[in-house]
Amino acid sequence: MQRSSKIGNIDNIRHSLAHLLAASVLKRFPKAKLGIGPTIENGFYYDFLLPRGLTPDDLKEIEKEMRKFALAKLPFSGKKVTALEAKKLFRDQPFKLDLIKEFVNPPAGGKKQPLTIYKTGTVFMDLCRGGHVKNTSEINVDTFKITKTAGAYWRGDEKNQQLQRIYGLAFETKNELDGYLKMLEEAEKRDHKKLGILLDLFAFSDMVGSGLPLWTPKGTILRHKLDDFVWELRKKRGYQKVEIPHITKKELYETSGHWDKFKDELFKIKTREGHEFAMKPMNCPHHIQLFKRKPWSYREMPVRYSSTTTCYRDEQTGELSGLSRTRAFAQDDAHVFCRTSQVKDEANKVWDIIHEFYGAFGFDMKVRLSLHDPKKKKNYLGTPKVWKYAEGELRSLLKEKKVKFIEAVGEAAFYGPKIDFLAKDSLGREWQVATIQLDINQPERFDLTCIGEDGKPERVLMIHAAIMGSIERFLSIIIEHFAGAFPVWLAPVQVVIIPVSEKFNKYSELIYQKLKNEDIRVELNDANETLGKRIRDGQIQKIPYIVVIGEKEEDSKTINVRHYTRGQEGEIKLEKFLEKIKEEVKNKS
Repeated sequence: MQRSSKIGNIDNIRHSLAHLLAASVLKRFPKAKLGIGPTIENGFYYDFLLPRGLTPDDLKEIEKEMRKFALAKLPFSGKKVTALEAKKLFRDQPFKLDLIKEFVNPPAGGKKQPLTIYKTGTVFMDLCRGGHVKNTSEINVDTFKITKTAGAYWRGDEKNQQLQRIYGLAFETKNELDGYLKMLEEAEKRDHKKLGILLDLFAFSDMVGSGLPLWTPKGTILRHKLDDFVWELRKKRGYQKVEIPHITKKELYETSGHWDKFKDELFKIKTREGHEFAMKPMNCPHHIQLFKRKPWSYREMPVRYSSTTTCYRDEQTGELSGLSRTRAFAQDDAHVFCRTSQVKDEANKVWDIIHEFYGAFGFDMKVRLSLHDPKKKKNYLGTPKVWKYAEGELRSLLKEKKVKFIEAVGEAAFYGPKIDFLAKDSLGREWQVATIQLDINQPERFDLTCIGEDGKPERVLMIHAAIMGSIERFLSIIIEHFAGAFPVWLAPVQVVIIPVSEKFNKYSELIYQKLKNEDIRVELNDANETLGKRIRDGQIQKIPYIVVIGEKEEDSKTINVRHYTRGQEGEIKLEKFLEKIKEEVKNKS
């Protein structure tokens, strides 16, 4: 029988394990300086300043020590302390003293927080708000594992000291832990950073810079096929393509609110004349200026603009990760300028685009209504009244569609609430993908209007509609979702032709040209290598169709077909194969 943890609150277990982790590290490195140790999805971590880098053997010993502490039935107990008491208790811990100072003297607008400490038996004490098991006997020692280390700047600021972060996993049962570890093992095989190089999709160059991917011909095909698909869906619903520059004057982002919100993440440019420009981190203010170029009648509404263009953000080096987080990323961005009465209809159009697009990838989708946090007013533009209206509109839309959705306070964009679509991939991991965002604040700040039936200016609203969002990030997701084996409609190379020997090169070339003339993405591999090696090369490249041509195929004017996932499909007439592959491309099957 599977032994489960003895309490229902897995978060308390994970928090308690973070303390056991710190206790174990201190036993191994008595002079270690402690950072913070919160719970995270599926586990916990703790940050340390240590005398040396950790090794895999260190992690094994630390995990072993944690199990000993857990089996020792140590009680957790907490109590409030004064700032003076806390400073004495943590006098040798500079990062804890930093936290104490912040809690007692918060930055402007912050709230003073009470100080509490928690003891784990007599082996460990931490500055902590609590949320623990009563006793370590409630922790099942078979349900957690220390997994890895990573660098982390104190408080996430690269100007501060870099610490070593130790990550751990924790679940309620051993089966859950084993299942998650198996998923991680499979995810490692599917890592887009490895597959992207193996399949020759993209590259990074130290000369160009971190977080700035370069796209090969094959990777560029992938990007264009995805973008063409989105545009095909938008075009049917009345969108128009526009083009915008990659930089802007500071004033545009000051008006939109982006300058104050993202000033530390902007790439800034100073001109010879002393003007301050920024490389665009998003596209909406530029689209707004296109809308503002002329007066609009209510009869011309809505106006739908779309552009796929690169944006730039000055991400910290330690936060960059393959295509998942980059400094340059292309957005398939669109903005709808509409009247109040048109909001739901336009949002429904975006909804339909999202479902048709993601339906081609086999994702399970969930819906989340992302709301603002009224306790953090400084994080958002606009008044409570504006937010109440905008959130009400999106909530009403979801209820009318009769879909299940969750609400998430604090997940809204700074200018408006949004409907987020969460996709579950083939490994069961959940990703936020497309969004529908309702913006009343930027139209107000830029005074966007149309002339109504009464001849008076009428406030226009704005819908932000990203389908993939960042194409780079979306590609990182689908490379791993498909393990690099893309469906035929999307694959950079759809067919590879392999003649058995030189004798069949002429017939192979004929088949190659016929496929190419039909816009099939095809390669001819007639290299002076063994047949087995050339077939393996095609399989390593995960090309959907491998066509082998020998004496039998030449005599019968056929081709011999093998599919990457379905296996051997045998001899077939070229015309029949063309019909089959075109049907797959058309249906995006």
